[in-house]
Amino acid sequence: MADTATPSPVINPVSTGYRRYALWVLLIIYTLNFLDRQVVNILAEPIKQELGLADWQLGMMTGLAFAVFYTVLGIPIARIAERKNRPMIIATSVAVWSGFTVLCGFAQNFWHLILARIGVGVGEAGCTPAAHSLISDYVPKEKRASAIAFYSIGTPLGTLVGMAMGGLVADAYGWRVAFMVAGAPGVLFALVAAFTLIEPRRQLAADIAARAAQQISFGAALAVLATKKTFWLVALAAAVKAFIGYGQAPFVASYFFRNHAAELASLASVFGLKSAGFLGLALGLMGGSAGVIGAWLGGVLADRLGAKDLRAYVIVPAIASLAGIPLYILAVCMPTALPALIILTLPTLLGTLWYGPVYATAQSIVDPAMRATSAAVLLLIINLIGLGFGPLLVGAISDIFAGPLGMGAAKGVQWALIISSLLGLISFALFWQARKTIREDMVA
Repeated sequence: MADTATPSPVINPVSTGYRRYALWVLLIIYTLNFLDRQVVNILAEPIKQELGLADWQLGMMTGLAFAVFYTVLGIPIARIAERKNRPMIIATSVAVWSGFTVLCGFAQNFWHLILARIGVGVGEAGCTPAAHSLISDYVPKEKRASAIAFYSIGTPLGTLVGMAMGGLVADAYGWRVAFMVAGAPGVLFALVAAFTLIEPRRQLAADIAARAAQQISFGAALAVLATKKTFWLVALAAAVKAFIGYGQAPFVASYFFRNHAAELASLASVFGLKSAGFLGLALGLMGGSAGVIGAWLGGVLADRLGAKDLRAYVIVPAIASLAGIPLYILAVCMPTALPALIILTLPTLLGTLWYGPVYATAQSIVDPAMRATSAAVLLLIINLIGLGFGPLLVGAISDIFAGPLGMGAAKGVQWALIISSLLGLISFALFWQARKTIREDMVA
């Protein structure tokens, strides 16, 4: 069995210049995707105070309510994307999730927010499976991890903008206006996607187009995935990573507010800001920038090292998963806020290295006619486990330590963050195990 990747045939459904344009448009759309998904995290404390919510309800609002519909609807929409116009699917999705983000600002109670967040999840379900499939048609196989990693930069970039913008707007005008501002740009980019993105199946060579046009049943697609041990190992490893990342995200701001409130107020006053605005800006700029670098670096490392040994696609995220654990624990155990914020950038960078390698692996081990389905199944596993249960369970752990164990809200959220970070050991083990099968599955 060869250890090196074989370059794919040269297929140019679009020009190099247009490919760059399309990748930038998709990146901006995915940034808006995560902006609308994550802005709620910096708004969690004021929402909790105004509506009188518990931490588990914050977890439900930010996680399970969104994730169930996001993951379940991803598969039927992906099946449509295997044969219909993917740019139009993406455009419709952007319009829907943006509209429901705006509606979050009109919520009067917990259940209003739940319904609005469900709507955001319904809209976002159509974006990434279609986008991954589209990118895989735009670029050759040997550059796929880098291209998908570039698209995946939207995750930390959207989080950056969401945290910074959300905190500043909430300080000035309240959390409701922050939701409205977050949702507004989506209307414009829905039109950009609809009228400027090309469906490349029309430009592909006849033999490749014929393969892409083949209708593979969902059962047959699952049967193919069932034979790919690498897919399931990588999917579960990424799901645990998502559980950690999504689970901790709604409570990082709460951790700083509850443990370092006086210092935050002092630091914020230096810049003429309130605490929420300063913290959102700090977490957004420092954590978001680190996440962008990590997502880009993961794709580049996987493609370059994978050209010599395909196992690099799982070794890179395995090492990153292990290295991030002690750094995260160190950050949340710091006695002061500023060192904690600075140290937190390192596990954030390492925590995004898996995006490119994992999503590229899912695209590279299946036939073109089932790429969107492969992406949707992968996202179902990642998001149902990670986004669905991560925030809910981390919030529940925080409530248990704060209440029944009598540690108080500040220590409760701190221990919830520490305990959840230790799950990175499971991700490391699963990624490391995938080294044994990835060469066989990718070459096949």
